[in-house]
Order: sequence, then C-alpha cells, then structure tokens
Amino acid sequence: MSEIWFECKVKYRKTQDTGEQKITTETYLLDAVSYTEAETRINEEMKAYTSEEFRIMNIRVANFAEVHPFDNSDRWFKSKVSLIALDEESGKEKKSNIYLLIQANDVKEAFENTNKALEETMGDYTIPSITESPILDVFPYFTGEEEQLEKFKVIETAESELIADE
Repeated sequence: MSEIWFECKVKYRKTQDTGEQKITTETYLLDAVSYTEAETRINEEMKAYTSEEFRIMNIRVANFAEVHPFDNSDRWFKSKVSLIALDEESGKEKKSNIYLLIQANDVKEAFENTNKALEETMGDYTIPSITESPILDVFPYFTGEEEQLEKFKVIETAESELIADE
C-alpha cells in the first residue's frame, strides 16, 4: 500500500523565545489513508505538542513521492527530481518529475541528501530545483506491525513447542 501524505496547516498561540505569545500558522506533514484520518491524527499530534487551543486551517494531499529524514538535520526541503527515460518509439529523452521531501540543514546538504536518497535508482535523473519547505515536522504513520510480528513469533514458538511435546 502506498503512502498518502497530507499537509496540515494549524493555527495556534505559540510562546516565542522572548516569552511573548504570538498567533502562528504552521505546516505539518503526516501520512494517513483519508482526510478524516489526517484530521484525527493532526488533532492527536497537536494535543501532544501544545497545551494551547489550536485550529486546523487546511488539509490537503501533498505531492511528495517519498519522504527522507536524515539525522542531525532540522529543516525540510522539497527536491524536484526529473527522472530521465528514453522513449523507444521516438528515440527522444522523456522527463517525468517527482518531488521528494528531504531533511537537511541547508540547500547544499539537501542536494547531497537527495543524491543519497536516490543512490539505488537505476535510471538517470537530474535535480532541477531544491527549495526550503514550510513543513515544520513530519509524523509518519506507524501501524504497530513490529508488535504484531513479535506476537506472531511468540504464538508460532508456543505452537512448535506444543507439537514437539505431542
């Protein structure tokens, strides 16, 4: 199942470094299966993030093909990647664009991290643009698959022991 990323804009009162409170609108990214789930998830995440009242101003499907977090980075960048393929009928190069969300500290590092993210790509590509994204944080969806796998292993081991005892 492919991920659907939703960009959520949330307005709330934020305490600045100076101690002053200011109303701000910030953008967050999360994956969900529907707008309804995205709204539920951003509500949960924001309740954990702030004790202030907040309003969800907008939810829209984001056009990111992939999201790549990197350690020791604090900003998000939108990398436009042009995948290059050869059209066998006409013999001409054909480009198709995808967008990656890359975590980095600056544009240079975002370029390097985009190349790292595309290391295993078999085809040719170019990176025509990288821009800083307004996204403040990313909340990936965790299904608890790891826990389910562990439970399955425990059940499987218990069944094997029962069969061995018979």
